[in-house]
Amino acid sequence: MTTWKEFIEGAPRIAEIFTRRHAAAGNLCLLATLRSDGAPRISPVEPRVFEDRLWIVGMPNTTKFRDLARDPRFCLHTATIDPEVKDGDAKLWGVVHDVRDTALHQRFATALFEETGFDLRGQEFDTFYEADLSSASAVQVGGGQMDVTIWKPGEGERVVRKH
Repeated sequence: MTTWKEFIEGAPRIAEIFTRRHAAAGNLCLLATLRSDGAPRISPVEPRVFEDRLWIVGMPNTTKFRDLARDPRFCLHTATIDPEVKDGDAKLWGVVHDVRDTALHQRFATALFEETGFDLRGQEFDTFYEADLSSASAVQVGGGQMDVTIWKPGEGERVVRKH
């Protein structure tokens, strides 16, 4: 399991782009899952880093969470609206694990309320997915070139430059 700190240390360039783009989009990302027929599904989600882990938590009984219950693989993509990608773009891949720890859920809900005013305190979570990252990439465009940064746990980042 890769902690968020380990991800930041192993992939500082990608982590910086992901964090910046995630914040710029109001914490919104696009989550890719697999439907029951094997086709891809893209859904909006607001992932959060809490207690050194990345969490994918949201409205209960949604198709995206049913998808993850059936097949835990995902791709998380920063919401990009600029076709020139001047501010960068990042993707994280991995699998989720449903963490059944009500004390953790309530700490998360309290922190969410304190940060955003959105109140889930005292509620039970149907699913509470921790993201275990298996790879990541980021794109930066500028000066007539595109840099694609790639990372996997245990390996440093590598940059592929395209002109």
